[in-house]
Amino acid sequence: MKLKLDLHDIYSDGAKLDRALQGIMEDAIQKKAKLVEIIPGKGSGQLKKSVLRFLEKRYKNVYHRIEKDDKNWGRVFVHFRWLDAF
Repeated sequence: MKLKLDLHDIYSDGAKLDRALQGIMEDAIQKKAKLVEIIPGKGSGQLKKSVLRFLEKRYKNVYHRIEKDDKNWGRVFVHFRWLDAF
C-alpha cells in the first residue's frame, strides 16, 4: 500500500502542515503501509527541510528509511518495513 500527501495547498500554515504530516504517518502506521510519498514541491527547499526535520524528530523509530527522489527533488519517500508476527 502506498499513501500520498501533497503539501502544495498548506505549505504556509505550520499548524496545518504538522497535522497533515502527523495524520499521514499515523494512517501509514495503522494501515501498515509500505510507502508514503510526500510532495513538498521544488521551491526554495525550506518546506522539504521542515518535513525531514518533522519526520526525524517524531517518527525516527517508526520508518525504515527516507529516500529523496533523485529525478524529482520535490518528492520525499518514507519507506516502512513491518515485521509480521507468525
